[in-house]
Amino acid sequence: MKCGVVRSAVPAEAVEVISYGILAFKTKKVLVWYAAFSRHCSLFPTAAVIEEFRDELGGIKTSKGTVQFSMDKPLPTALIRKLVKARVAQVSKA
Repeated sequence: MKCGVVRSAVPAEAVEVISYGILAFKTKKVLVWYAAFSRHCSLFPTAAVIEEFRDELGGIKTSKGTVQFSMDKPLPTALIRKLVKARVAQVSKA
């Protein structure tokens, strides 16, 4: 997953860290995790964010806290930004 897509949706003060063995952006709390694998890219925005965007994620493989984007299709960058921004909003309310 292109780091720039995720970076563009997190606050400027967010730093890139390794959390649970994968890349993440963090302020006081981890905002979102992301990783690339041989056949897909994954975004880990939490189960609540995935549920919030359930309709927009139709046709994209998801699990409880993960969205998997196939490597054979262009990344839906606008959707990724929306997911990340929703997670940032969620963390800011906590």
